[in-house]
Amino acid sequence: MNIGYHGLWGLLILAGDIWAIINILQSAVSNEKKLIWIVAVVLLPLLGLILWYFLGPRGGKA
Repeated sequence: MNIGYHGLWGLLILAGDIWAIINILQSAVSNEKKLIWIVAVVLLPLLGLILWYFLGPRGGKA
């Protein structure tokens, strides 16, 4: 793997994190839970994204 692939993975993780944060903000959970999930996604980019995807709140637009 050269530097180009690492950069591509970084961009994909960044895009996923931004997508997760937008969905977290649109969810119907309390602001405290939103903050906890956003901090998890920002501080642990890949792990936070995976955890949010499987365990996190879903969008509140039903």
